[in-house]
Amino acid sequence: MSSRRETPSTLQRIFLEICRHGEISAAALARASGLAASTLQPKLRALERQGLVRAGRRAVGLNPAFCHVVGIDMGASHLHFALGDFRGEILNDSTLKIRPEDGPWKMIAQIKEGIRQLAEGVHGGRLRGLSIGVPSPVVEGGVVTFANNLVGWKNINLGAELRKEFRVPVFMENDANMAAIGEHWRGVARGVDNFVFVALGTGIGSGVFVNGELYRGRTGSAGELFRLNIEWQRWNEDFPDTGHFESYASGQGIAAEGRKMLGPGEGGEAAGLAAERDALFVFQAHRQGNSQATAVLEKIFTMLGVGMANVVALLDPDLIVFGGGIARGDPDLMLSIVEKVVRRIQQEITPPFKLSSLGDKAQTYGAIYSALSVAQQDIARRLH
Repeated sequence: MSSRRETPSTLQRIFLEICRHGEISAAALARASGLAASTLQPKLRALERQGLVRAGRRAVGLNPAFCHVVGIDMGASHLHFALGDFRGEILNDSTLKIRPEDGPWKMIAQIKEGIRQLAEGVHGGRLRGLSIGVPSPVVEGGVVTFANNLVGWKNINLGAELRKEFRVPVFMENDANMAAIGEHWRGVARGVDNFVFVALGTGIGSGVFVNGELYRGRTGSAGELFRLNIEWQRWNEDFPDTGHFESYASGQGIAAEGRKMLGPGEGGEAAGLAAERDALFVFQAHRQGNSQATAVLEKIFTMLGVGMANVVALLDPDLIVFGGGIARGDPDLMLSIVEKVVRRIQQEITPPFKLSSLGDKAQTYGAIYSALSVAQQDIARRLH
C-alpha cells in the first residue's frame, strides 16, 4: 500500500488558502493560488454553495456559521470550555471546578458533559472539531502519558474517548504548548518565530517555538520545565512527581514555602489537593506588607530566574512570555527579579520578558485555533 500523500485538488488548495487568512481579497487569492479569475470564480461559487465561504464584491471569507468547534483548557483544578465559530471567534464559554484526586474516569465524564452542554446550546452549524490542552506530554492518538499533578493520569487515551463519543477530529497537546500556540496566534508572540511561553500555575511548563513551529522533541516532552534541576549537588536525589524545579517555581512550590514561613494558610489535606497547592494566601500576605511572604516570593522568583537563564543559554529565544495565575500574582516583582537574574548570568543575550496579553485565555485560544485546524483539514479532505 502506497504511503504517498495525495496532491491537493484545486478546490482544496483554494479552501485551505482562505482558511489560512480567514478573509482574503479575490486578487490576493488569485495570486496565492496562481489561478486566473475564470478558473477561480467557479471554484468559489462551489465553496459558497456548500456554505463554507461567503463571497463579497472584493473579498471572500469563511462563513462563521458553517460549523462550530470546542476548545478545552484542562488544568489541575478546573476545566474551561470555549465554543468557537468557523472563524475562531469565541461565542460562549464555561468553567467547571474539578478535584484532581478523583482520577481520570470521572474527569473524562465531566469533559464529555461540558462539551455536550456547550455544543448543544448553539443554533445552526454542527460540531466539527475538538481540541484539548492537558498538563502532560501527549503521544500520537491522544494518549495522556503522565499528568504529574492529576492522580491516576498515566497512559490514558483521552483522544480515543472523545473521538468515540463525538465522532469528530480531536487534537490534543500539552497545555503549555497549547498556550504557546494561542500566544503565537492572537497574543504578544504574534509574528515572533523563536520564543518560549512559560506557564506558571499549580505547576510549571513551557511551549517552545523554533523557526515559527512548535518544537515537541523526541518524546513530546520538550519544554517540560518541571524536570529541570538547578542544584547540581542534589543530582542523585529522588524527587516526587513534581520534579525538582516545580517543587519550588510553581504555585504548589510557593504554597509549600509559604506554609513553612507563615503557617498552614487556607490549604490542607481536609481541603483537598487543589486548595493545598493554592499560593493565593502568600500573595495576599505579601500585598498586606508581610515581609516573610515577600521573602518567599523573592526566593522563588530568583530560582525561576536561574531556570530561565538556563533556557536562554540553550535556546537563545527572541522572547520569553509568562502566563498563568502565578505570573499574575505580582507581575512587576516577578519580571524585575527574573530579568535581573538572567541579565546577571547571560548578560548581552538576555531576551525581552513579557506577560501574556491573553491572560488566562492563552490556552483557550490555542485550543480554538487547533480545533479549527483539524476541522478545516477534515473538511478539505472531503472536497473534490
